[in-house]
Amino acid sequence: MLASVLTLGGIGLFAAVALGIAAKKFAVEIDPRELAILEVLPGANCGACGLPGCGGYAKAVVDGSMAPNLCTPGGSETIEKIAHIMGVEALSANPKIAVVCCQGDNAKASLKYQYLGLEDCNAAQKIADGPKNCPGGCIGLGSCVRACPFDAIEITAEGLAVISRLKCTGCQKCIATCPRSVIKMTPLSATTHVLCNSTDKGALVRKYCQVGCIACQICKKVAPESYKIENFLARVDYDSAESAEVAIEKCPTKCIRDFATGYPQGSSFAAPTPVKKPEQAA
Repeated sequence: MLASVLTLGGIGLFAAVALGIAAKKFAVEIDPRELAILEVLPGANCGACGLPGCGGYAKAVVDGSMAPNLCTPGGSETIEKIAHIMGVEALSANPKIAVVCCQGDNAKASLKYQYLGLEDCNAAQKIADGPKNCPGGCIGLGSCVRACPFDAIEITAEGLAVISRLKCTGCQKCIATCPRSVIKMTPLSATTHVLCNSTDKGALVRKYCQVGCIACQICKKVAPESYKIENFLARVDYDSAESAEVAIEKCPTKCIRDFATGYPQGSSFAAPTPVKKPEQAA
């Protein structure tokens, strides 16, 4: 009995020593800056930086393959801390947030059929290209809500996804899950957007949506530098968006909205605080 105990003990001791030697021999050295960066990152693992997790981003910053200002959820404070760790100048990020480019909820846009299946936009899209007559409109079944790790998206009572400007971090997970590419990344400093995603001609848009863009080009005439028309759809030119808001009152279908004054109808999100444009910043 004693011999068996001593034998097992000896085997255990040998294994422990062997594992200790192996651990030292094959240990992967980690740059302390990588650990320091990982500590200041928000830990959301959202993918906003382009990598699947915060650990990968910390490593990429240290090895020089990625810039230290790509963590949009962390904001300017995190960027400054990472820059300090790396001993470089803090480069300000150009933050972007997601916007649902649609106002055509179930009260304003017509349906091809009543969908009674799984509460998932991707599932609905597979049935006759979705229940809405508009080929690019928000389906409103909440796939983006479930994908958002920051509780920044809601579905209104009439089936329209709305994204909070205060909560959105720009992680783009909602974009990845939307089957109709109705969600777009836009500069945080821009508050005026064309909330339409249809590229059909105006006459057809009028038949299925009350608030769709009909490419009438009035916005382009009123603010020529701030708008562009492509594929029968108006878009704000965010590089020259200073005068974009002047076209809101002129738009015949009211598909242009300034989020500084509030969200689309039915949203419970509080009116956002207007963001200073770069030229207005102190």
